[in-house]
Amino acid sequence: MVTKVSRFDVADYLTDDNMIAEYLSSVIYEEDTSLLISAIGDIAKARGIDHIAALSGLGRENVYKALSPGSKPRFDTIMKVLKALGVSLQFSSTRSKITSTEQAAHV
Repeated sequence: MVTKVSRFDVADYLTDDNMIAEYLSSVIYEEDTSLLISAIGDIAKARGIDHIAALSGLGRENVYKALSPGSKPRFDTIMKVLKALGVSLQFSSTRSKITSTEQAAHV
């Protein structure tokens, strides 16, 4: 008996905004720039590269190149693609809260 296995493509599962946000959140937690760029590429593929290129104001080839393995895209390119994807970056402090006494000592 032969078992047939199809190739896994995460883009097939990125079907809604919440799934996309969760995917990016889990990837950014890994602190791996290449993995993040790859994940953004997965999402662009799921949404349609041509569509993302049009929304971002970038050429289709530029989007492919920016999100290809080993690429080092400019930050503004990534921000344009993220905006076209309908997601945004949010930041939070990684330090514990500083007490008022510690804060006064830093002034």
